[in-house]
Amino acid sequence: MSQQGRSSTLVHLLVVVLSLVAFGFAVAAERRRSVGHIEIDASQATNATYCVYKSDVATGYGVGAFLFLLSSETILMVVTSCMCFGRPLTPGGDRAWSIIYFVSSWLTFLVAEACLVAGAKQNAYHTKYRGMILAQNFSCESLRKGVFIAGAVFVVATMILNVYYYIYFSKATTAPGHASSNKVNHSSSTVGMAGYA
Repeated sequence: MSQQGRSSTLVHLLVVVLSLVAFGFAVAAERRRSVGHIEIDASQATNATYCVYKSDVATGYGVGAFLFLLSSETILMVVTSCMCFGRPLTPGGDRAWSIIYFVSSWLTFLVAEACLVAGAKQNAYHTKYRGMILAQNFSCESLRKGVFIAGAVFVVATMILNVYYYIYFSKATTAPGHASSNKVNHSSSTVGMAGYA
């Protein structure tokens, strides 16, 4: 196996592993998101109510998912020079597909990161900064269900699109000399076959 093949496999492996870790953190954050319950302050004559929340571990999981997905995207963009600063892509279908997957992966990446950041921020807010509540509002605010799960879904979508992007990018950056030599060999074999016809 050539050095290029090993590098390609390593990049695929890093992208997949980091994305799967980010997915796991996002799912864990959803399962451990902070949910509050109402307590009555018996020390006061007014029997004021306040919210008590669970631990803030979901915020840490959300931040972890954000960082692992960011690492995966960063590695791939560095290897491919963000498709804009490296060697020009060979015209053809591979270049078209690499552009499509590049744009699509960035869209899903931004949505995933937005979900993870918003989830971590809101979870931390409801956990740390919610105190006394009004008597007529007997509910404790908490992070809405599904925010981290949405992030997890887009993490997987980003991983898949990044894998395909790197596959087609690698095909589109094949050395032009190698491609032209294949065309010459193919044309010469066609001429040779024509001579026996």
